[in-house]
Amino acid sequence: MAEIILVENDIKSFQNPMEAEMKNPLGHFERELIKIRTGRAHTSMIEDIPVSVYGQDPVPLKGLGVVSAPDARLLTVQPWDASIIFDIEKAIAASGLGVAAVNDGKIIRFRLPEMSSDRREELIKVLHKKLEECRVTIRNIRKDFKNIVTDAKKDKKISENFHNRLVDVLQEITDAYIGKAETMAKKKEQELATV
Repeated sequence: MAEIILVENDIKSFQNPMEAEMKNPLGHFERELIKIRTGRAHTSMIEDIPVSVYGQDPVPLKGLGVVSAPDARLLTVQPWDASIIFDIEKAIAASGLGVAAVNDGKIIRFRLPEMSSDRREELIKVLHKKLEECRVTIRNIRKDFKNIVTDAKKDKKISENFHNRLVDVLQEITDAYIGKAETMAKKKEQELATV
């Protein structure tokens, strides 16, 4: 977190860095939501799977070939080098995605199964866990900024009145960001329930 200098009656110099900090967990939460499978194939489900090839450190799958989702329940991987197709297949099998691959020597195809109601409930629990992690991170950011404000008041750098205004702004922004996360989670939960 950058050094924040509080200036009496300058709410923006406090609000802007705080919002910048709160965007990080929200962005992370959004990326995590994409990875939760709703029954529709999405390349993000496999593109970051690490694949060990050529005796080197693992490389994300998206760096080894074309990853695509040609229809709602199909993912394909077309490696740029056909000799590594078995390494890719092995990495995806080890990833825990739980799908069987069909390999024709040039392209690997993964047909995603229909989701059972148990799997949907499991994914909703994962969704709620990730939402709570996002909320906690946002609240921790609020706590850090509140400490800055409290210390500034204690050191008499800002007035009691300005301190109270900043605390109110801090709570409003925290509530807004938690609300955004909850809205995103609700939308994802509806997708999981209806697909």
